[in-house]
Amino acid sequence: MINGLTLGSVYAIVALGYTMVYGIIQLINFAHGEVVMIGAMVAYTVIVALTGANTGLPAAVIVLAGLLAAIPACMGVGYTLERVAYRPLRRAPRLAPLITAIGLSIILQHLALIIWSRNPLPYPQIVAIVPYHLSSAPDGATITNVQIAIIAGSFAMMGLLLLLVYKTKLGIAMRATSQNQQVAGLMGIDINKIISLTFVIGAALGAVAGVMVGSYYGIAHYQMGFILGLKAFSAAVLGGIGNLAGAMLGGLLLGVIEALGAGYVGDLTNLCNLAGWSDALAARCEADSNLTLFGSNYQDVFAFLVLIVVLIFRPSGLLGERVSDRA
Repeated sequence: MINGLTLGSVYAIVALGYTMVYGIIQLINFAHGEVVMIGAMVAYTVIVALTGANTGLPAAVIVLAGLLAAIPACMGVGYTLERVAYRPLRRAPRLAPLITAIGLSIILQHLALIIWSRNPLPYPQIVAIVPYHLSSAPDGATITNVQIAIIAGSFAMMGLLLLLVYKTKLGIAMRATSQNQQVAGLMGIDINKIISLTFVIGAALGAVAGVMVGSYYGIAHYQMGFILGLKAFSAAVLGGIGNLAGAMLGGLLLGVIEALGAGYVGDLTNLCNLAGWSDALAARCEADSNLTLFGSNYQDVFAFLVLIVVLIFRPSGLLGERVSDRA
């Protein structure tokens, strides 16, 4: 459950980027996963540079510096994507921006490959891992300081985003634009500015998610955003695409489903040895509980099974509303 909540928190943050863009212009931005990847890569570059320079800064300050560099970089990428690629296609048939998004995803992957190489990059593990035991049993559950930071940070950002959308003038403008762009424009709202800000906010959340992934799993790769993005999209569909609370719920549920599935369904040996694990099996299970986002043999299956089931039985998602198409 702890591993699932940690992973689900990351999914929720990335899914918010998908659901915000879809909610305002009905576009699935499949390049959003690559924005997350760029955030992880930029933060990696800054963290390695500061660590290698022996600045003597505390580990938390170095990670924060990487995050502060990643956020504006991703915001710039998000704005550029909307301004250059998506805005000219805003009135085109829906298939055109969808294909464009897939093409942009491939372009960003290969740009990252050129800049950072094709090799997996080991994130400097400068933050000391401090485990906290939740049970007095020798094999009881533990949670680390990094997991606590990821979960707490994710919930804080989700709360701030809800306040932004529902309690500020910018949020009112975003919701008005989502409901009807033409009427919102007649009421004095700058539609292009609001849509660009939506992309920028989603990209900033993606940057934070990228740093979380790199810090927690200790690795970054130019293809890391592809599967992560697809899973976050599945989480958004699970909760209800276009619904902020649904994206949060879908991300958390998907993370828990994957963790439980990988732990108890993916490896049949676990089922046969639940009563008494050997040392070797315990080590294997410990490794399985910290699988990378792009290297698991089991986790990836559950995300897309959930997506298929939801699309079949409830296409609107858990918190989505059935709405009729506007003429």
